[in-house]
Amino acid sequence: MTPHINAKDDDFAKLVLMPGDPLRAKYIAEHYLENAKLVSTVRNVLMYTGFYKGRKISICASGMGVPSIGIYSYELFSQYGVEAIIRIGSGGSFKADLKNYSLVLATSAYSDSTSFRKNLLVNDESNVALPNSELNDSIRKHAKELNLKLEEGRILSEDAFYSVFSVEDRVKNSGGAVAVEMEAYGLFTVAEKLHKKAATILTISDNLITHEYTTAEERQNSFNQMMELALSISEDFE
Repeated sequence: MTPHINAKDDDFAKLVLMPGDPLRAKYIAEHYLENAKLVSTVRNVLMYTGFYKGRKISICASGMGVPSIGIYSYELFSQYGVEAIIRIGSGGSFKADLKNYSLVLATSAYSDSTSFRKNLLVNDESNVALPNSELNDSIRKHAKELNLKLEEGRILSEDAFYSVFSVEDRVKNSGGAVAVEMEAYGLFTVAEKLHKKAATILTISDNLITHEYTTAEERQNSFNQMMELALSISEDFE
């Protein structure tokens, strides 16, 4: 048990899928897992463990933003023996041709704010954090097997959801990000600190160029391709 997770020591699988929304975690557990068990409920950040095609896997919500995912990923990695976390979330597209429901695999995450990384990695003030290359290769392999198209590129992890900066400025300042979200930079930094594996798969929920948007209900329940891709990675953690 930790300050933010009230699960038992052996309640989690080696692989955790981490949506931001607790209700998305609940949806995945109820619709995809066998023998799903709710193992933590602190602050209504719901966490489940069950079996997908006979393989143990955990689904744990992160909440919103780098500080929140930083807490849950740190405690799962350091206190519960989790080996890998794949963030599965929604993102906003910075490209007109990167349409809603497209899948994005993060090859790096950029943040304007480096204080989180500086505090964890002793004055490392890099704006860029990286996913685990082996885990990304596994995601690519399973996407190919499932005949799913992945857009790959840098993503921007912003602290402010309501940014005053233009898309053009955000793309330029981030070194060419293809999409924006709020958590990957924190997750990758924690994994680097603790010598664990992390990756991020996004489903585009909003296009910031064409102004096409999805509803909260659609974001909660309709990202099935991303969910099935992430669940398939459990094959590599048997």
